[in-house]
Amino acid sequence: MSRYAQIERAALADALVAAGPSAPTLCEGWNTSDLAAHVVVRDRRPDAAPGALVKALSGWTERVRAGYRDGSSYPELIELVRTMPKWTPMALPAVDELVNTIEFFVHTEDVRRAQPEWTPRPLDPELAALLWKRVRGMAKFGLRRFPVGVRMVAPGHGEATLGTGEPVVTVTGDPGELTLFFFGRQQAARVQVDGDQTYAAKLRVARLGV
Repeated sequence: MSRYAQIERAALADALVAAGPSAPTLCEGWNTSDLAAHVVVRDRRPDAAPGALVKALSGWTERVRAGYRDGSSYPELIELVRTMPKWTPMALPAVDELVNTIEFFVHTEDVRRAQPEWTPRPLDPELAALLWKRVRGMAKFGLRRFPVGVRMVAPGHGEATLGTGEPVVTVTGDPGELTLFFFGRQQAARVQVDGDQTYAAKLRVARLGV
């Protein structure tokens, strides 16, 4: 079984170290310490993690996250990011791969692409294939309210049309770039968006991701 979740976890920790504790990220309002604390809460505080998705619970999640951020040194936070606790269901390899691969891939790029003079990192072909497989389901959920169809094209991997309605907007890019785009990082993703310019512009600022 592939272990890309672990590889991307290590890449995220390394990116956080390289950027330092107060560097910007692509997550609005968060610096690198904020993002590191978010990952720690997601890993280690199941009582607080749902607040990332459920607005009514977000206050508690934010208090717990701020507690980790302010109550730990940056090296301590990085060590917690780097080492997943053994008692979580995500310690099971299959669950880890399913739940964490895209999460850590995107957060690594959240750190890297907020820094000056970043460049895309080359992806292992098997990771690119995995991202292409996953991004279609993720994008389908994110596009459920988008008024026209969207065609994703990943040269060398394939294409898929999601949603219904005309005209169709086409987004072309490598699987990693498409993953970032449809995870809500449109402005940082190196993709080409073609088709009706009104809907193309709407797609570039639409609320995507899960």
